[in-house]
Amino acid sequence: MIKIGILGDIGSGKSYVAKIFGYPVFSADDEVAKLYKKDKKIFGELKKVLPKYIHSFPISKNEISKAILVNKNNLKKIVKVIHYEIRKKMNAFLKKNKLKKIVILDIPLLLENRINKKDDVLIFVKSKKSEIIKRLKKRKNFNQKLLKKFKALQLPLDYKMKKSQFIIKNNFKKNSVKKDVKLILEKLL
Repeated sequence: MIKIGILGDIGSGKSYVAKIFGYPVFSADDEVAKLYKKDKKIFGELKKVLPKYIHSFPISKNEISKAILVNKNNLKKIVKVIHYEIRKKMNAFLKKNKLKKIVILDIPLLLENRINKKDDVLIFVKSKKSEIIKRLKKRKNFNQKLLKKFKALQLPLDYKMKKSQFIIKNNFKKNSVKKDVKLILEKLL
């Protein structure tokens, strides 16, 4: 099985690119959202470490956002609680898809949390800063301060790009991304 890790800036189109490959995708963001909505154990753990901010189940993104904005250490507390569960879910995903030729890992902190293995293929999604900002501002929960706190957790983009075997330039036009994905798949298979 070839594991492909998708790297890039927040809002660069990593999830979009991951889907274009046409293979099973593990999306850490989707899994985190499910934990907030459905996992009472996670609710209990977060309520314990952030009693001033986490009040009701399912956990609302507003509660999480407020906690992060008030104190950057709260983000670290959240990551600590969530990370273990996400790793378990990823391992279950890999086990379930072990007979697939390729699986895609759409995990924003893939390198930061040392989730990738040495033989994984890393692909960097490169997008223009102006396009990213324009797209992020369209998101209903867009918050500039929150964005800065998340970016502070991440390794520099230059480093991620150097670590990657492939770079996909995402100009947010379907055909160019599809062409790049096709070329990468031809080299890998």
